[in-house]
Amino acid sequence: MKTSTAVIAGLAAILVIAFAIFFIDIDQTEEGSLPDVDVSVEGGNLPEFDAQTGSVSVTEEEVDVEVPDVEVTTEEKTITVPGLEVTPPAGD
Repeated sequence: MKTSTAVIAGLAAILVIAFAIFFIDIDQTEEGSLPDVDVSVEGGNLPEFDAQTGSVSVTEEEVDVEVPDVEVTTEEKTITVPGLEVTPPAGD
């Protein structure tokens, strides 16, 4: 059940991004430029480090746990859901 929720959320995010790309029309009206900066710098020296790290190992073991036995019944109902209509800017 959590997987289906994640899939639906992912698809919704993709749809929102896709609609946002076509919904906004941006035209550049003026050229940009970087400021002129005069900098004189001598090379530096990075510090050196010796690092000793521990080790991590992942293991598996079988354990007995109590798992509830749940029975779910479903029925089909007709409901009203919101719709979305996107109109891109004119000229595309």
